Amino acid sequence: MARVLTPRTEDFPRWYQDVIAKAQLADNGPVRGTMVIRPTGYAIWERMVAEMDARIKAAGAENAYFPLFIPESYLRREAEHVEGFSPELAVVTHGGGKQLAEPVVVRPTSETVIGEFMAKWVDSYRDLPLLLNQWANVVRWELRPRIFLRTSEFLWQEGHTAHATEADARAYARKILHEVYEDFMVGVLGIPVLVGRKTNRERFAGATSTYTLEGMMGDGKALQLGTSHELGQNFARAFDITFTSSTSTVDHAWTTSWGTTTRMIGGMIMVHGDDNGLRVPPRLAPIQAYLMVVKEGDGVGEAAAKLRDALRDAGVRVGFDDRVDTPFGRRAVDAELKGYPVRVELGPRDLAAGNAVVVRRADGSKTPVPVPDVVSAVLAALQADQQKLHDDALAFRLDRTVEVKTLAEAIEATATGWARVPWSVVGAAGEASANAEGVTVRCLVRQDGSVPDSEDEPDLVAVLARAY
Repeated sequence: MARVLTPRTEDFPRWYQDVIAKAQLADNGPVRGTMVIRPTGYAIWERMVAEMDARIKAAGAENAYFPLFIPESYLRREAEHVEGFSPELAVVTHGGGKQLAEPVVVRPTSETVIGEFMAKWVDSYRDLPLLLNQWANVVRWELRPRIFLRTSEFLWQEGHTAHATEADARAYARKILHEVYEDFMVGVLGIPVLVGRKTNRERFAGATSTYTLEGMMGDGKALQLGTSHELGQNFARAFDITFTSSTSTVDHAWTTSWGTTTRMIGGMIMVHGDDNGLRVPPRLAPIQAYLMVVKEGDGVGEAAAKLRDALRDAGVRVGFDDRVDTPFGRRAVDAELKGYPVRVELGPRDLAAGNAVVVRRADGSKTPVPVPDVVSAVLAALQADQQKLHDDALAFRLDRTVEVKTLAEAIEATATGWARVPWSVVGAAGEASANAEGVTVRCLVRQDGSVPDSEDEPDLVAVLARAY
């Protein structure tokens, strides 16, 4: 397989690009910074959407859709928001062969346009909370694009909510953070994310608080996998989102926003992938068991079809490969690259012995299993390997995270992983110094690992890393 992929230890960025290409996940688009997501990659995204959407709806939000084009004046109405995004904006100045009276921005995020309509839809405290989510594409004109991690156009979900009180808004932003994002990333993606608070320097433009979920990639760098923001009353004031309270006063609403993107695919690759390609966590995998006919003859095709149906009946997502005119070795390599959690191989000799071979992608093991026991063996492997991928990633993160006492030690440690250092010895000045070295404070956490309410709390821990 080293002839197919660059080894991870030799050149991690090249390995990442090799996996995307060889596993047929995506291609670069015709416009710089864009990507074409191929069926294999899009099937993974569809599974992410399904799992996330169910959790978002369980949290009470409803899906809606808002326009791709946003009047430039909307962004000007929230000055801090514009300042945060202006270098990345794509602006349309002509349409229908004529110059537009007002330029329109291709949405980088939708706080402004959604805020405009929240103001129309909210009248009384009885209309609150208003909990909205949309699945859409956005455009941010990236200077250094990389497929899935940073592209000029990407897919995401963005949630936007309005509440009657600051406490209710804060509770909901935290609910999304833990019950939707953390639950999905840990339980389905198998990524042991670190959940914390962004510093004031790193928080989202226009927010009062930003909460983040950080994953450690296979080279020790950090990747921000999702964020949830308290927006205070900033956008409510800019867009006049007001409501009549139960005491007949007119107040501004408290709003939140939160989002995750196709970047999660890149994170999955870099956390779980190995020198043989992808390793897709079983709970996420569009194909959990890939049944392969090694060679036709002696009733193998019929036996394989029955086994496929039995796996489907047991609730397993099954792929079926009976392309015996293609060399088996080539098909097996392709299956490895695409990261199918389990392969079930069946050929004439296997069937004559009453067995099928169960191959587990997580550890590479190959085990002859009696045909009547294959379904139970596959189910057990899927459960065990979901846990294994998570546990391996957690062990790697713990091994690459060091406790230090000074900023200089923290910056040095980020050459190979993450550093935990008292926030009191970093502070705003130290954070700026770290940034100059290409190091960022990924998040702040309390001593017990919980998420702080403010960066001014005593005894906070800062986690520093180099990041994508």
